[in-house]
Amino acid sequence: MSAAVQNKQEAQAEETQELVKLTARAADKVKSIRAEEKIESSYGLRLKVQGGGCSGFAYDLYFDQIQDVDQSFESQGVRMICDQMSLMYLVGTEIDYVESVQGSGFKFTNPNVKSTCGCGSSFSV
Repeated sequence: MSAAVQNKQEAQAEETQELVKLTARAADKVKSIRAEEKIESSYGLRLKVQGGGCSGFAYDLYFDQIQDVDQSFESQGVRMICDQMSLMYLVGTEIDYVESVQGSGFKFTNPNVKSTCGCGSSFSV
């Protein structure tokens, strides 16, 4: 990665640092998954919004390497990466990890969402 690209990404990271937040519980789970799956530290947690689901959009989380078009930021010691289109839909979102009798998983509290589907895995804006 060139120095100019790295400087741009660092400046973007400072600007977007508080745009998406992980709770401590979510951060612990991400760190646990990283350790269990032996994922390299150069990979960040990619936050992605993609078309799909019954309400139009769905969230996706996975470990990935940063690309030149991505923004990188940190929350609770977890480096996250996001493309510009996805970030538009995620501004102000808090991600938690919940465990209940219905199951466990990451829960997105997104102020941009107008409605969600019954299963809670997709949304519309």
